[in-house]
Amino acid sequence: MWTRTPSGGARIGITAVLHTWGSSMTHHPHVHMIVPGGGIALDRTHSPRVRGFLLPVRVLGKLFRRLFLTRLIALHEAGRLAFFGALAHLIERRAFLRHLAPIRKKRSVVYAKAPFAGPQAVLAYLSRYTHRVAISNRRPIRFDEDGVTFR
Repeated sequence: MWTRTPSGGARIGITAVLHTWGSSMTHHPHVHMIVPGGGIALDRTHSPRVRGFLLPVRVLGKLFRRLFLTRLIALHEAGRLAFFGALAHLIERRAFLRHLAPIRKKRSVVYAKAPFAGPQAVLAYLSRYTHRVAISNRRPIRFDEDGVTFR
């Protein structure tokens, strides 16, 4: 939903789900988001629908990466991140910044599309992600002291 700010602009609300794995169970962090293209004005009338998307996808990718890294660094500086095992050294600021350096050069991939089955279908799709686990009970085939095998 959009809300008007004192300056006459709008603040946009989003719904987002963070995934840290892909369908092949490999490390694949990505975010699924619902970003509305319109909203309700203060007088309760519908605001005009925004044409296309909020921002061009290339701009959105750069903006997301910059904001994500800025806020991640702020969390680190506030002591709100924990590191364990082989990553324990990242508690030190210089090591953490060195670790993030290659990410600044990577292109963030943004895939945006309008909902083809309507808003209810999009919400149903995203809600399934919030309750999905990486390995459901039906996927493991075998486990022993050497490892786990799953479908």
